Amino acid sequence: MPELIRVEHLTKIYYLGEVQVPALTGVDLTIQAGECVAIMGASGSGKSTFMNILGCLDRPTQGKYFLEEKDVSGLSRDELAQIRNQKIGFVFQNFNLLGRTSALENVELPLYYRQDHSSRDRHRAAMEALATVGLQAREHHLPSQLSGGQQQRVAIARALVNQPSLILADEPTGNLDTRTSLEIMAILQKLNQDSRITIILVTHEPDIARYAGRHVVFRDGKVIQDEKNQFRQAADILAQLPAAAEGGIS
Repeated sequence: MPELIRVEHLTKIYYLGEVQVPALTGVDLTIQAGECVAIMGASGSGKSTFMNILGCLDRPTQGKYFLEEKDVSGLSRDELAQIRNQKIGFVFQNFNLLGRTSALENVELPLYYRQDHSSRDRHRAAMEALATVGLQAREHHLPSQLSGGQQQRVAIARALVNQPSLILADEPTGNLDTRTSLEIMAILQKLNQDSRITIILVTHEPDIARYAGRHVVFRDGKVIQDEKNQFRQAADILAQLPAAAEGGIS
């Protein structure tokens, strides 16, 4: 598989007044296109800082970040915003949906920043993304009319709508029950395995990490463990559970 991400001697230092607070201290890591990677570690270990840099939401203090062989670590804010919009999809623990906006309009939102998409193009792309996550019949529902699992599906559809090469998921099951968490992981696994989208997810839950093919563990701003994982198929586990109740929260 071709290389998607490479970081070299990645360092990030925050300043509290005159006090230096190192968040990352010389991280070297390569991720191939099509991998599904779980980023793990205790609070304050550096995993969230690492994900923010991968998502072009922050810049390293030192070191290099190559995305699809392009050094993006020194790009301007506008250039980073363009990369985020075209190459990266984001899924958050709290869904981050606009409350007064329908599911369809939430999914369409990233396309408003692309001049090559007409209103009809946006609508078609958003409907296709909602169909991918099984919500094509809920396109006019507001977030308040959807369950937590359905809101996270909308968030995944929004992450998909620009056809990114990379999805970054920050605790995507953190606010969900066990069955709904499995449903979300099954969707992410399917996107990874069928569409070859690279998935990188932050989680503190070993039960969720087991659905990724690789575990990278941070401690004190460094990678202390990086190993392949004999992952489990979330869809297979779901098939063994009793059917969800009518009108349930999935």
